[in-house]
Amino acid sequence: MLKKNDVITATIEDVTNEGSGVARYDNTVIFVPNVLKGEEIEIKIVKVLKNYCFGRCEKVIAPSKARVVPQCDVFKRCGGCSMQYAEYKEQLLYKENWVRDVMKRIAKTNAEILPIIASPSQFRYRNKGQYPLAKDSEGKAVCGFFAPRTHNVVPIKDCILQPAVFGEITKAICNYIDNVKAEVYDEVTGKGLFRHIYLRFAESTEQIMLTLIINGNAIPQKDLFIKIITESFSQVVSIQLNINTKNTNVILGDKTELLWGTPTITDTLCGVDIDISPESFYQVNKQGTEILYSTASKFADLNNDDVFLDLYCGAGTIGLSILKQYPKANLIGVEIVPEAIENAKQNAIRANLTNCKFICGDAEIASKELAEQNIQPKVIIVDPPRKGCSEDTLISMVKMQPQRIVMVSCDPATAARDINRLESMGYSAQKIQPVDMFPHTMHVEVVVELKKD
Repeated sequence: MLKKNDVITATIEDVTNEGSGVARYDNTVIFVPNVLKGEEIEIKIVKVLKNYCFGRCEKVIAPSKARVVPQCDVFKRCGGCSMQYAEYKEQLLYKENWVRDVMKRIAKTNAEILPIIASPSQFRYRNKGQYPLAKDSEGKAVCGFFAPRTHNVVPIKDCILQPAVFGEITKAICNYIDNVKAEVYDEVTGKGLFRHIYLRFAESTEQIMLTLIINGNAIPQKDLFIKIITESFSQVVSIQLNINTKNTNVILGDKTELLWGTPTITDTLCGVDIDISPESFYQVNKQGTEILYSTASKFADLNNDDVFLDLYCGAGTIGLSILKQYPKANLIGVEIVPEAIENAKQNAIRANLTNCKFICGDAEIASKELAEQNIQPKVIIVDPPRKGCSEDTLISMVKMQPQRIVMVSCDPATAARDINRLESMGYSAQKIQPVDMFPHTMHVEVVVELKKD
């Protein structure tokens, strides 16, 4: 019987979809982070539960040929790049196998699972950074990312997944906070002003949006702050202030005000100019997104006179990119965030795409109302949050009787659950395309084509 602090030797048999290696010892399963399949390692047991244990790799006795040295100094403490110790080809292999596994176990589908498509860039691909603020041991402001399963901030000077300029901007903001002697937010006490730094980057225009999230209504010496940022970073064209005074883990509050510059930044995605506000959903990997959306367009297989519905449309990115290819088709977009709907409307006007209508509302309620109005789109495109679609949303989609449903999902497990349910209601999954949007992490995106039986 294994006990805490035992040290054993074992071989890693597999890697989970959370990036942990799986070993067995005396018929007990042990989960170990930062290891690869086939490696023989020395494990220290750190936690013992009824049916399994957690361990820490003390020594790699026989390393995998796919093991590489992580490029990030805080790789183990941060936990964001949980697969950075594996060469990229190995990461892709794991992710494709994870998709195949969940589709077999959960979806129980006969759909063809296509080989995974790699991200065009493996580093500096993220166009968004959200950094919690904290104080170091000397009382200086720092920002970074939360350590795994905690809210302890690991200071980050330069995240190699994000534009290098992000690190320069966050450093300037921390210096400003120290100079004006402002306090950072403390989750325990609920006191302190500065909560998060939120940066967005538009790759095609190189514009940057900077949003400060604060526990209050104003920042000290506002004009000084604007001067510091604008004189040092010409790419910053929008400085915004978001008010979040709630005791919550949600980053953005309900109120955002423009401090300086433009209310949005503009990127070009699949040939469509996209306005992005702080609240708008926008995929973090632009080059990967263009692969993702072109796959969705191919699976949709629209004609010029077809009606198609884009649920969870955000700023209209998927729907408008497809409508640009079929300008005589008719698009209905649904999104619950008002700012994103306004962005979508402006994006359509700028692209001179007139055959579209955007509805601000909950996808579950809106899909039910559209079904009751006897709206019958040929294709429904659905890009839900990580939790997937609700049962009512799936039922309403089926009631509209589209010829095809194209599902885009950032969680293959919830996608598999929804595929299983849709197949029980008269749709058959045809193809499933994994796309790696998040190199060096455990996450993978999928696009699914379903046809009416």
